[in-house]
This record gives sequence, structure tokens and C-alpha cells, in this order.
Amino acid sequence: MKGRLKGAQKGHSLLKKKADALQMRFRTILGKIVQTKTQMGEVMKEAAFSLAEAKFTTGDFNQVVLQNVTKAQIKIRTKKDNVAGVTLPVFESYQDGTDTYELAGLARGGQQLAKLKKNYQTAIKLLVELASLQTSFVTLDEVIKITNRRVNAIEHGGLKKIQDKKKIAKGKAEVLRLARKEEEAESGNMLEGEDEDLLF
Repeated sequence: MKGRLKGAQKGHSLLKKKADALQMRFRTILGKIVQTKTQMGEVMKEAAFSLAEAKFTTGDFNQVVLQNVTKAQIKIRTKKDNVAGVTLPVFESYQDGTDTYELAGLARGGQQLAKLKKNYQTAIKLLVELASLQTSFVTLDEVIKITNRRVNAIEHGGLKKIQDKKKIAKGKAEVLRLARKEEEAESGNMLEGEDEDLLF
């Protein structure tokens, strides 16, 4: 019984530490999500403005770009991060190959097109980062709920056992008290009876 109790206490302590570590990371990610979303709004505003600027300077270039696209230049790779035994996916964007539109806009609007590309690359980086953060957020949220349920189950189970033991001890004490009362009552009756016998 003592071994079981010790094991349960150690398990409870480890689960509590794990829950605390997960909560800390959860709060950090939440802060980063808020910060990234705010930044995303600014970057997207800037990117949309630079698109309008580039269209105004160079004319409509959508068809030219669409006809010449063969493969994506910006790609995503996944890594794994480990927090207290929980694997979190981390997405990372990277550029694959060289810029095929490096010379685009040499005739006119080159500066605006370069600004446009730079702004949208920043937007894509932020979107990937945000996706990574939100995926980690959802994963951590689920794991924290499960871990907290386990901690509560151990605490509740321990408390219930302690309460049951207290009830049993209280019941035994009550039985002993009643038994003593009966003994006292019987011994009192016997003494009274003996006194009466002695008088006669």
C-alpha cells in the first residue's frame, strides 16, 4: 500500500510539472499569435498597397506572371519541437531556386515590382509562422486538457481514499465508543445488582 501511494505521489508530481511546462509554453505561443496577427494586418496592408502601386506603374501584369509560373519558389518544410514529451509541428518557409522574375519590370516599374515581391514574401513568411503557432496552440490545448484531467483524477482518487479511510476510522471510533458505553452500562447494572444482593 505504501509503495502504491509513493508511486501515485511521484506520478502526480511528474504530471503536475508537465502540466506547468505545457501551460508556460501555451501562454508564450498565445502571446506570439497575438503579436503575429497584429503584424500580419500591417504587412498585408502594405502588400496590398504595393500591388496597387505596381499595377498603376506597370499596368496589368497578372497574365504574364500566370503564364510563366511553373513551380512554387517559396516552399514549406516541417520540423518537430518537443515540449515535456509533447511533439509540436513547426512550419518553416524557404526559397527554392532563384527568382525567375528577377529582371521583370526593367522597362518600367522595376522598383515597385521589387517592393511588391518583398512585401508578399514577408506576408507569406508571417502566414506560415502563424499557421505553425496556431497548430501548436491547438495541439497544446488538447494535451493540457488531458494532462489536467489525469492530475485531477489522481488528486480526486487520493482525496477519496483519504476520506474513505477517515470515514472508516470514524466508524471504528464510533463502534468503540458505543461498545464502551454498553460495557459501562452493563458494569453499572452489575454493580447495582450486587449491591442489592449484598443488602439482603
